[in-house]
Amino acid sequence: MRKYFFICFMVLSTPVLSQDLQTARALLDTLTSKAMWGRGYTKNGMSKAADFISTSFKAYGLTPMDGETFKQPFSYPANTFPGKMNLRINGKTLVPGKDFIVMPESKGQEGQGKLFQKDSVTFINPEKRIILVLKDKLTWSVAPEQADYTGIEVLKTAISDQPETIELSIENQFNPEFQAANICGMVKGTSKPDSILVLSAHYDHLGGMGSDVYFPGANDNASGISFLMTLAQHYARHPQPYSIAFICFAGEENGLAGSKYFVEHPLLDLGKIKFLTNVDMVGTGETGITVVNASIHSKEFALLQQLNDKNKYLVKINPRGKAANSDHYFFTEKGVPAFFIYTQGGISAYHDVNDLAKTLPFTEYKDLFSLFLDFYKELMK
Repeated sequence: MRKYFFICFMVLSTPVLSQDLQTARALLDTLTSKAMWGRGYTKNGMSKAADFISTSFKAYGLTPMDGETFKQPFSYPANTFPGKMNLRINGKTLVPGKDFIVMPESKGQEGQGKLFQKDSVTFINPEKRIILVLKDKLTWSVAPEQADYTGIEVLKTAISDQPETIELSIENQFNPEFQAANICGMVKGTSKPDSILVLSAHYDHLGGMGSDVYFPGANDNASGISFLMTLAQHYARHPQPYSIAFICFAGEENGLAGSKYFVEHPLLDLGKIKFLTNVDMVGTGETGITVVNASIHSKEFALLQQLNDKNKYLVKINPRGKAANSDHYFFTEKGVPAFFIYTQGGISAYHDVNDLAKTLPFTEYKDLFSLFLDFYKELMK
């Protein structure tokens, strides 16, 4: 915990330019640290991340969106795994996160028994309601409910023989009202404060699976939050004609819970939002970026393309249509013009323990930063 507060102090007290990649990396390291425990559901991981972002916003000079606090509290159901996470297949002990994951909706249980083959990759124990599936890659998630079975996904290369026996000790805790908070700050416009541009990103990730394993979530989405926070620093130092709002959502991994709550309980007039840009997984970029809603907002997409072509920022900007795949979605449904941007290329780690800060290249961070500044500058004309 002392290390966590030391990192916070260093990040907040070091005078650096917003564009500096070292600043983004320092933020990335903090957000993916063990202290944050995957910014999720156990060991107060999400709460610690919320505190860090709120403290940072205050230090940057942002004002709370509601005039009082940066946090917008809300709750939602979540199935969590705070304790035991032990598994043996055919007598071999497997490592959580590396060799196996528990299906996120699973109930916890302790026991042993035989496994019966259902198909080429699926094995079951009907008596104890256990299902085991062999996988080429382990990809974890979060569930808003608890099932009446225990599901296990095992990496195919982790065992040499067909699964025949299972021993497990898994602890789950279903929380019907997990307490979370969106973090919302603003930089007031100098001449047109009622015209608002928004940058959003989700700060939550998967948290921990058991007491010893957590999912750092460097690209997803510590990268987006680091990007947002450096832009918040920049705009706090350089106020614009329009107000610039920053929203860090909780609960994205659990069905876009935070953005849904915000749209249903807005802290600003949604009709005053001239444009919203949501960023999620922006830590690469070797092969360019993709823009969701490009076909809906063709004028703004053409502007983005024009700016990129002029300044040679990114290799390619790929257009995509409407999709309910990140926190922009509920704003789009309310008629708020919005893009969702993510980078492409580079690392393949996703929803696994290998999404690490040290292997995240941040290939196009500076170019994306510059493109964003240019884009929002043009939108304010």
